[in-house]
This record gives sequence, C-alpha cells and structure tokens, in this order.
Amino acid sequence: MYIENLGLLAREAEIQIAQLSTEIKNEVLLKSAEALLKNSTKIIEINKKDVEKAKESGVKDAFIDRLTLTEKRIKDMADGLKQIVSLNDPVGEFIYGKTLPNGLIIQQKRVPLGVVAIIFESRPNVTADAFGLCLKSGNAVILRGGKEAINTNIAIVKVFKEVLKECNLNENAIQIVENTSHEIANELMKAHEYIDVLIPRGSSRLINTVINNSTIPCIQTGVGNCHIFVDESGKLDDAINIIINAKTQRPGVCNAVETLLIHKNIAKDLLPNLGRELISRNVEIRGDETVRKYIENSVEATKEDWATEYEDYIVAIKIVEGLDEAIKHIAKYGTKHSECIVTENYSNAQRFLNEIDAAAVYINASTRFTDGGQFGFGAEIGISTQKLHARGPMGLKELTTTKYVIMGNGQVRK
Repeated sequence: MYIENLGLLAREAEIQIAQLSTEIKNEVLLKSAEALLKNSTKIIEINKKDVEKAKESGVKDAFIDRLTLTEKRIKDMADGLKQIVSLNDPVGEFIYGKTLPNGLIIQQKRVPLGVVAIIFESRPNVTADAFGLCLKSGNAVILRGGKEAINTNIAIVKVFKEVLKECNLNENAIQIVENTSHEIANELMKAHEYIDVLIPRGSSRLINTVINNSTIPCIQTGVGNCHIFVDESGKLDDAINIIINAKTQRPGVCNAVETLLIHKNIAKDLLPNLGRELISRNVEIRGDETVRKYIENSVEATKEDWATEYEDYIVAIKIVEGLDEAIKHIAKYGTKHSECIVTENYSNAQRFLNEIDAAAVYINASTRFTDGGQFGFGAEIGISTQKLHARGPMGLKELTTTKYVIMGNGQVRK
C-alpha cells in the first residue's frame, strides 16, 4: 500500500510535468541549484550523521567516499543542474516525418517515459542528478536510496519539493521511499501499474537482484569490471598515468579500472615502475606469477579476482601473450562497461575498438571519462551496459521514448 500511494501521487504529478514548457523547467532547475547551495550547511550536517553511522557499521573507505558530501560536491550537484538547463530539451522533438500516397502525414516525436523509479546505494548526488534529468525530460521520479544515506537523501528531496511548491508545481514530481526495508524494495519492483521504467544503480548484487525480481522494464546500469590492456607498442609513461588515474582518482565508482592486462614483451619494463606508483597510493596488487616476480609486494591472484569489481584500492594484473588473449579475457570477464587499450599500433587499436563489446571503448585514455558530465550530457541517470533503448551514459534523450502522430483528412483503410 505504501508504494501504491507513492505511485498514485507520481502518476498525478507526471501529467503536469510532461506538459511543462522548457522555460518553466529551466526556471525550476535554476532555483533548485540555488536552493541546494543555500541549504548546503544543513545538508552537510545531516550527511555527517549518516557518514558516522556508516563508519560505525564498518563499511570500507571507498563506500564512505561515495556517501560523503562536502561544499564542493554540493556545488558540483548545483552546477550539474545548471548544466542541464543549457541542454536542448528533447521533449516534443520530431525525429521522423513522412506523407503517404493516401495523404496521411505520419510523424514520430519524443515524449517522456512517464514515471521513472531508481534504486541506488550510497551516492547522494544521484538524488540531484535524477531530479534534474527527469524534470527536464518531463518525467516524475521515485527514488529508493540505501539506508546509509537515507537522511541525506530526504534532506535533498525536501529542498527540491520546496522549489516545486514555490513554482506552483506538483511537489510529487520527486518522491523518496523513506522505508528502506527489503520488503518495500520488493514492493517497488512489482509496481508496474504505476512505474514505467526501473533503473538500478549500484553493486552487481543490487543490480542483479532488481533485474531478476522486477516486473517493471529495467535499464541495467553500473556494474563495471573495467580493463586496461597495455599493448607492447604502448607508451609506458602514458600507460602508468592512465592506470593511476583510472584506479585511484575515485576507486569506488563503476568506471574505475579493476583489471590490467599487460603484454608479455613489456612486463619487465612497465611493472616495476607501475608497481611502485600503485603501492605508493596504497593500492593492493593481485597478480599472476610474472607480476609477482616484478612487483615485490603483490599477492597471488585467483580466478575470482578476474571477475571482481573491487570498488576499492585493489587491482588485478595479468600478463597476456598479446591482443588476441586480451580480447578473449575481456569477453569472458568484462561487464560491457568501459574498456581501454594503450597502444601506438593503429591496427591493434582498430581491432580493439571493433571487437570489444562494451558501452565505451577507449584508445589511450582513462576509463574514468565514462560519465554523462564528461561526455557533455550534463548529469547522468547512470551508465547503461545493456543494448536495448540506451547504452552508455544516460542523459536527457535516454529518458524519453517516442510516439507516432498521424494526421489525416478522413482517410479510411481499404
């Protein structure tokens, strides 16, 4: 009954939000950005309590990093909303048109999905990103965050609701599930009568649970067992810089690298320096026999390591014979998120681009760029790793569907 009530309120709000002009939506977004900054001190104080509780429960540092809000992170959230304002509104865009011989005019245009629900874990910035993108694309949104961030998320949602009311709009365009029990989450996953699309964001366990139990169409996002393959022609300094960035800039996010594949012919030249750089940044290295030969403090990797998304200061390293083995390894263990090759060989680069099945494939660049903001989409609702409807960073267009508009002057089918 709890989720049903949220769903009914969202359906009511959806009708109004779907019809808003671009100007009104942009006004709400700008006021929401200002309200976030105005309330930042209060939000941070509430967030500190969530962080303290999480620390007491013994979660890992990368989890705490995702959970923690600072003045800068709140400013980034506000800037994300402002950036969405600058983006073209996809709603109402005509993407196809044709006049049939019988005079019927058939057009296809973008329309909102309707009610979007998002189940996510410990990143409060998702609350702001989801609100901004869903509002601009004309959708109502229901959020179910993790228990660790519940008070922070409630505080952020309250700010947005106040702005909506101030603008004489339905405040239920954004709602948060305040009950974080598994029973309520299961109820949400079955609410297909009220929710059009369900998007899980978080660990592989969360995403698989949603995919396996939901009766609502899902967009699979986030699981990132990402690889970097250093080819024998790759520049070693570039390789080290790319790897350090991809592993240590924010190890707890889905586009951080988890496994390195190193061509056997450069192992002795690359590994000692790479090992020192990683260890100096407190990264635990798990490797095969050759890796352990060249990196003194590394430990033996198991088969489980090749399939693990650590979300932590841990990296697995494997020596491979060449490009063929690297491609096979990624095909077996990758999660179709982000994959990179470091190479100066044009043919190898093109083979990697063409044969790797992933949402984002890189040549000589960090996997950390797989991000809606970095791609120029504004904020993102998630990184889709599936192939239907949306793939890669999901921006405004990915939160719309289409409908056909047919105009006639009395035609009937014979």
